[in-house]
Amino acid sequence: MEMKDMEKRTAKVRRETEPLDRSGKIYVAGHRGLVGSALVRRLEKDGFTNLITRTHAELDLTRQADVEAFFEQEKPEYVILAAAKVGGIYANDTYPADFIMKNLQIECNVIDAAYKNQVKKLLFLGSSCIYPRDCPQPIKEEYLLSGYLEKTNEAYALAKIAGLKMCAFYNRQYGTHYISVMPCNLYGINDNFALENSHVLPALMRKFHEAKLGGAPAVTVWGSGRPLREFLNVDDLADACLYLMDHYDGNEFFNVGYGREVTIRELAELIKKVTGYTGEIVLDASKPDGTPRKLTDISRIKALGWEPKIDLETGLKQTYEWFCERYESGDFAQR
Repeated sequence: MEMKDMEKRTAKVRRETEPLDRSGKIYVAGHRGLVGSALVRRLEKDGFTNLITRTHAELDLTRQADVEAFFEQEKPEYVILAAAKVGGIYANDTYPADFIMKNLQIECNVIDAAYKNQVKKLLFLGSSCIYPRDCPQPIKEEYLLSGYLEKTNEAYALAKIAGLKMCAFYNRQYGTHYISVMPCNLYGINDNFALENSHVLPALMRKFHEAKLGGAPAVTVWGSGRPLREFLNVDDLADACLYLMDHYDGNEFFNVGYGREVTIRELAELIKKVTGYTGEIVLDASKPDGTPRKLTDISRIKALGWEPKIDLETGLKQTYEWFCERYESGDFAQR
């Protein structure tokens, strides 16, 4: 579709879509995670006064009867589905049955219960890992199902593909109003900083911080430093989710990303600067680089009127300040 045609269509959608009622009941599934907690912060900032949350101990979303009873009792008007079984490469590759089964259970239970209880609008959070391993760059939404998935997280990716397709098919068959978003690599407040299973950005932030505290002369970074990665602040993602809930009512899904990328070496240099570490960066080229490049095309959501606002250095400073407060209090001692 030509950009002019897309702009005309999205402008039409924007005029016809009603913003969410700020006093309406909105259920955020997965509110304690990186994404869910950012969504709660964003919704509260925007004046939502009737948020519903449940911990996993209070509501196991893999249990259909419990989910249906919860929806029948609470009757939320809106739902944001940020709950999922997540993990790093090792966990995904070691427990694929768990990853596909539990994520499918969560999606099926919540999406169907939302339909049965007349939820006005639902937003489903996916992941950019849904795209083929050898995808053309930057990655457009239409590249979905155009090639083979990365084997190490195939089970998780298949579950997320099923979730976004489920939303589209419910819309088509039942006339529901369900939206799906596929974010790129995320970082920010409430991230996982455990060295053994965190993602590259929080892991590097902790390594540089501890090297500064310990006076280490150098920090080793895995790989050549040349791979390119895209990082989006999680508060920008939360902003995009609310924007779509307010402004979009069609049957397409959206990439949500920063739209720009940095090399791993550039990321390490930036984190070094933000943390105030004064030693050297050593690249260990004997360690794997991973995928050379993974950049999302965000033309579709930009045409609707949304763009990221938090630049990488500013976002890293905010994240590091939050990290330091908790590190000093011992929150990360066992993680």
